[in-house]
Amino acid sequence: MESLSDTYYIERILAGDTSCFASLFDRYGKQVYAWVCRVIQNREDAEELTEDVFVKAFQHLESFRGESDFLTWLYRIAYNLSISAVRKKKVEYLAIEDSQLSNISEEMIQDQLGQADSSERLDLLDWALEQLPPDDRALILLFYKEDKSIEELAQIMGLSIANIKVKLHRTRKKLYILMTEGQTTKQSGLKQRRL
Repeated sequence: MESLSDTYYIERILAGDTSCFASLFDRYGKQVYAWVCRVIQNREDAEELTEDVFVKAFQHLESFRGESDFLTWLYRIAYNLSISAVRKKKVEYLAIEDSQLSNISEEMIQDQLGQADSSERLDLLDWALEQLPPDDRALILLFYKEDKSIEELAQIMGLSIANIKVKLHRTRKKLYILMTEGQTTKQSGLKQRRL
């Protein structure tokens, strides 16, 4: 069966055939839910937020201008709702000083992140992602997991392209620090168990 375009469904919905919105939900619901869940780190809240994303998208569908693809527009809504939800909970995240970031080269980052091919390294990466504030985590997940371009990230996060590049660079440095510290903690824990 031929898949119809997002534009087709959007035009039908705006013309009054609201049942077509179910097709957009079927197409993107699981993907948006998985991303929201990774950002806010709570399955029940992610289910509710995903519903809120699609309700808000439906209510404001006439404001979709087609300047980005529909999924990017959905991610913008999901990003704003997710970050707001996490901020309301006032969760504290590990603070990393600017002075720690200045001594990290791109080569060091590549060495650390480029090795994330074993299950142990992937676990360490997942742990490091969980330590990041939600906006940094969202940025990394959108860029690496969802393959969003710098331009799409700027649209989703409401920042300039230059700001996205700086934020991405700083967040990669934070991941490097977290993974290095996590690796050191794991190794010292192993040594203590052996003693």
